[in-house]
Amino acid sequence: MPKTRFVALPTETVRALQAGAADAYGLPPERRVASGGGLPCRHCLRPIADGEAYLTLAYRPFPALQPYAETGPIFLHAEPCERASESEAIPEILFGSPDYIVRGYGGDDRIVYGTGGVTPTARIPARAAELLERPDIAYVHVRSARNNCFQMRIDRG
Repeated sequence: MPKTRFVALPTETVRALQAGAADAYGLPPERRVASGGGLPCRHCLRPIADGEAYLTLAYRPFPALQPYAETGPIFLHAEPCERASESEAIPEILFGSPDYIVRGYGGDDRIVYGTGGVTPTARIPARAAELLERPDIAYVHVRSARNNCFQMRIDRG
């Protein structure tokens, strides 16, 4: 099986949003203060602690608009945080749920049908590796099994 790596949002993108850049809908990110709930930051891949300021915004993890370019809400620390290193280890934010949707995408950024499924958290690395063995899969997304929110991307290691 190929090695995999969990990939957080790029720092350049996050810093722009933290500075007030428009989100995928052309709106400024909403600023709030966390009060219990372990909101997952998609940049450091750690939960946002109670009392910390955070941003809620629309994010589209695809390079261009097209029918499969899903857009949805994500959370980020409002203040700069360090980007999570790319690693094979399951990121901290994924331990907040027992399972996630794991889905493969082709080089054309379209869903590869039949690849998506709810996967137990501990099995995500193995499922991603299985998908990335296929030549028609360019990358994998991890999404909330309850709300379909984008969590992170998984690439070949």
